[in-house]
Amino acid sequence: MAVVVILLVFLLTALVLGWFGIEDLEEALTFPGRVTGAVLVVVSLTTLLGAAAVVDHWFWSSFAYSGLVALIGASAAFLTSAVLLVETCKGESLFWPAALGMLTAGSAWAVFVVCRTSVVIPAPKRLAAALIISSAIAGANFGYQSLYEPSRRTAKPLIKLTMGTPVLSQDRKAFAVPVDISLENHSDVGFYVLGTEIHAMGERVTLSARDRLRQQWRIDAEQWNNSQEKNPLSRREVHQPGELVAAQPMMPYGEWIEENDSYTTRVVVQMPVNTPYDRVAFYASAHFARKDRLGLAPELRFEGYSWGAGHVPPWVKSQNLDAVVYRGRVHENNAIDDHTRDPRYVNVYWSFGAHGSSVAAVIARKGEEDKEAPSDSATRYGLVDAETGPIERTLWDIKKTQ
Repeated sequence: MAVVVILLVFLLTALVLGWFGIEDLEEALTFPGRVTGAVLVVVSLTTLLGAAAVVDHWFWSSFAYSGLVALIGASAAFLTSAVLLVETCKGESLFWPAALGMLTAGSAWAVFVVCRTSVVIPAPKRLAAALIISSAIAGANFGYQSLYEPSRRTAKPLIKLTMGTPVLSQDRKAFAVPVDISLENHSDVGFYVLGTEIHAMGERVTLSARDRLRQQWRIDAEQWNNSQEKNPLSRREVHQPGELVAAQPMMPYGEWIEENDSYTTRVVVQMPVNTPYDRVAFYASAHFARKDRLGLAPELRFEGYSWGAGHVPPWVKSQNLDAVVYRGRVHENNAIDDHTRDPRYVNVYWSFGAHGSSVAAVIARKGEEDKEAPSDSATRYGLVDAETGPIERTLWDIKKTQ
């Protein structure tokens, strides 16, 4: 009866470890994840070999060291199952901790039962040292994936804007301002581009005939405190809140930019020569997620509009802006977390209105989009954003051609 139970524990452990290991070996997004997959596959094969050794040790005794092989298989199964049990307890699944808890208990019992038989151990100290070292390496690898790697947040793409020379139309009643935009990734990791936007703001700036009073500066500070734009304070300039002239994405949602790569595009904003604005200011922003922290499958897809069927959380509605919503399924960067954590989705909101535009991204479980992304979510999935602007240009030289 004991042999049957031990064989069942060995085979189930080999099946679970092999399943996780092969999936990590093929699909893990980091090198340590692939190493973990290889280790799990090796332990799975060791456990299968231990199962064969158990049969020989109990019934045939054709191999002198079959008991030792069975003990090694049982020990490897116990140590690996225990590490996976600790790892899966951090997840949200109840099935896997329960299953791995039973396998850990079963393999510990198998170690005890095999030890009570006549097992020949030629070098017990060396064997113990090998098991301790291999366990330490496996634990360090899991710690690297779970603790050190998620704490790395130095990588971040940059956005650069370069404004070209305005060009007048043939009838001299309109002009166009070209703007070259580049996303540059100088890091050693790739990024998913969850959302991008560039927008132009028309600004009215009049000059006061005399120095403005301190109280007027305070009013300016209060006015700009609730604005997405910069906070200008001036002795003579009287700034009014900017008005949106044009807004658009810079690149398709859900695309990516690889390590040490860049993406360049150009947008052109057209305005009438008799525009009431004195300046035009360009702003750009983008939201990224590290490709070594998550996978998107399928890619981001259009979900809806804030004024239609698309669901927009209250924290987006509170900005009094319209929004276009995109959504995509997020996969974890390793098989263990992907199967033990509830499914997550990335929700991207491109918002725009009369006084600005912005893009935001939230990763959350389905039905929890109304909550803003917690800081641990940003750390876990490597969410970063980049902004640039304002890049301003006066329109006086264009307007004087009227």
